[in-house]
Amino acid sequence: MDTSRAAWRNTTHDWASVVDLGHLEGIRRDPAAYAPGGAAHLILEVLAYAADEAESNGGGHALVTLHPDGSVSVADDGRGTDTRRDERGEVVKKPVMATKDLRFFDLPEAPTLPDGHPRRGMSVVAALSEHLVHTNRRRNGSWTQRYEHGVPVTGLDPVDDDGTTGTLVRFRPAGPLRAGARPAAAELVRWATSWQDLTVEVDDRRHG
Repeated sequence: MDTSRAAWRNTTHDWASVVDLGHLEGIRRDPAAYAPGGAAHLILEVLAYAADEAESNGGGHALVTLHPDGSVSVADDGRGTDTRRDERGEVVKKPVMATKDLRFFDLPEAPTLPDGHPRRGMSVVAALSEHLVHTNRRRNGSWTQRYEHGVPVTGLDPVDDDGTTGTLVRFRPAGPLRAGARPAAAELVRWATSWQDLTVEVDDRRHG
């Protein structure tokens, strides 16, 4: 899509914004409010996007990996995060990590996630993680980008296409969240059954 960025319709995020520092800082100031239950809630925030894709595509699959270092990766087989070229030919991705989700954030009618807490969007995950790496595969190209505390610290670094589409989000929750209750694999699987179109597998690689 090679059209003026100003003409793009905002559905979930504001295409005109790359990063909203005030929004991210507000989340970081109150992790208890934005990640009730700790890292498990962050995982559900990521899975909710995979569930959206699965619903649109008539079904989908996600793999959650719990790593020994406290990080988590969530991979899905959806279409990948929307990425376009503007009128100057520059690659622009929808700013899902560093700006608020217009559908959910701080809206009283926001839906709840399977843990019973409100859905607020992917920016909560990015803001409350020491680092997050978003790898995106679409039909029009693949790339990866790194964030620290929600702020992008790299551009869109190209990666080789492998014939698939989807997203891989690997994040390491900030220290206080990692120090809380560890996400239980069985509970994540049970919660995921709330999404009828998404099948979720959990690979727990933690020791002990």
